[in-house]
Amino acid sequence: MNTKISLTTLGATFFSLVTATAAYASPAATNKVFISGPLILIFLGFCALVVIAQVIPVIMTLFGMIKGAKDSKEQVPTAVKADL
Repeated sequence: MNTKISLTTLGATFFSLVTATAAYASPAATNKVFISGPLILIFLGFCALVVIAQVIPVIMTLFGMIKGAKDSKEQVPTAVKADL
């Protein structure tokens, strides 16, 4: 029984060593220079425009909240006289 396990282990080890291959990076893919064309630059510009268009209302709302909080602190409550 012990011999059978040894032969199975030896066979599996041999099979994995025989079928294993090295994974090499392609040399042609590493020496190319990517030059972006005008369409990619237009797309990136459009993305920046969308981000800026979403940031402007956030800034306006933030300033409005700060202004509202500041104005509410400056108001002084007035005394109310009751007519009896």
